[in-house]
Amino acid sequence: MGSIFTIDPLSPECLRVISEIDALRVQLRNATSDNRRRWTGLLSRSTFARAIQGSNTIEGYNVTHEDAVAAIEGEEPLDADRAAWSAVKGYRSAMSYVLQLADDRHFVHNEGTLRGLHYMMLDFDITKHPGRWRPGAVFVRHEPTGQIVYEGPDISLVAKLMEDLINSLNAPSDLPVMVRAAMAHLNLVMIHPFSDGNGRMGRALQTMVLAREGILDPIFSSIEEYLGRQMLEYYAVLAEVGQGSWHPERDPSPFIKFCLTAHYRQATTLLRRTKEMERVGDILEVEARKRGLNERLVLALLDAAFGRRIRNSTYRAIAGISNEVASKDLKTLVNEGLLVPVGERRGRVYIGSDWLRSLRPKRTALISLQDPFAQHTESSANSNQLDLLQEPPQKAARTR
Repeated sequence: MGSIFTIDPLSPECLRVISEIDALRVQLRNATSDNRRRWTGLLSRSTFARAIQGSNTIEGYNVTHEDAVAAIEGEEPLDADRAAWSAVKGYRSAMSYVLQLADDRHFVHNEGTLRGLHYMMLDFDITKHPGRWRPGAVFVRHEPTGQIVYEGPDISLVAKLMEDLINSLNAPSDLPVMVRAAMAHLNLVMIHPFSDGNGRMGRALQTMVLAREGILDPIFSSIEEYLGRQMLEYYAVLAEVGQGSWHPERDPSPFIKFCLTAHYRQATTLLRRTKEMERVGDILEVEARKRGLNERLVLALLDAAFGRRIRNSTYRAIAGISNEVASKDLKTLVNEGLLVPVGERRGRVYIGSDWLRSLRPKRTALISLQDPFAQHTESSANSNQLDLLQEPPQKAARTR
C-alpha cells in the first residue's frame, strides 16, 4: 500500500481535537435520537439537502435549499437550471446509495461500487465517461488564469493506484475513522481516476467511510456543507499537499487537520441548529394546541419558520399524509394567518407569516468558524461565524 498517501502516527493535538469532536457527536446523537420528536426528520432532511448543496456548489452547480429538498423527495425544482438540476439529482442518487450501504454488514469496498457511484453522479453527460476510469491525462486548472495547478498521475498507474486505495479501505487500521475517511478522500482526489467528478467522488467516499463506522446517523456524518462554503480553503490545502502532481510521499497532515477542523465546526453547528429547532418547535407545539390544530401541522410551520418555501409535495412527504389532507392542512394554516400563499396552481408555495418568521433565530444560517486547534476552544457568543446564506465564493479550479 506504499504507492498511495499514508499518514504517520497522529500528533497529540490531532488526538485532542478528535476527542472533542467525539464529545460533540455524543451530544448530537443524544439530541437527535428521540424519534418522538417529529422535527428530527426535518433536521435530517435539511442536513442531507445542505450536504448535496455544498458538494455541488464546489463544482459550480448552485441550487436553493428548497430545490435540494425537492431532489431528495423526487420532485421538480423551483429555481434550478437544467445543468445544476441534473448534477444535483445525480449526486442525490449516489448519496442515497451510500446511506443504504451504511449498515450493510456484508459490504466491502470494491471497484464496482466506486464506478457505480460515479455513473449515478454523471450519467447525464456521457462525454464525461460515467462509471469508467479516465481514458487519458487529466488536469485541474485555475479558472481565472487557465493555469494548470494539478496533473493527475499517468493513466497507466490509475488502475493499480485505485486497487491500492480499495485495499487500504478494507484493511484493518488503528487510525480514527475521521482520519481514515479524510485519507480516502485525499487519495481519490489525488489519483483523479475519472474524467470529471473526482471532487464529488472523494467527498462521497469520505462520507461513506464515516457512515460505515456507525459513529452517528449517516446523514449527520458529512462535512460537505462546510466544504461547500470554504471551497477556497479546501482547494488551497489540496494544492499544498499535492504540489502540482502525484506526490504520495508528501505529508498529508495539513489536509487531515483541515478535515478535523471541518468536523468540529460542522458538529458544533449541527448541535446549535438542533437546539434552535427544538426551541422553535416547542413554541409551535404550544401554539398549535392553543389553536386546536393537529400536531402534524407543526412540521409545515417549523419549515416555514426557518425561511423555507413550503410545497404540498414536500409537506406531505415529511408528514406522511395524502395530497388531499396536505391541501386541507395548508389551507387551514393560511386561514389561521400562519402561512401566506404565493403563486397559483402547481407553482404555488407557502411562506411563513411575519409572526412565524420572527421566531427564527438570527444565527440560524451561520456556521461556526471556531478553531479547534487553538489553545482555547470554549464556545463564545463572539466566536467567528460564516454566513451560509451569502453567495458562495467563486470556484477556484476546474477539472479538465
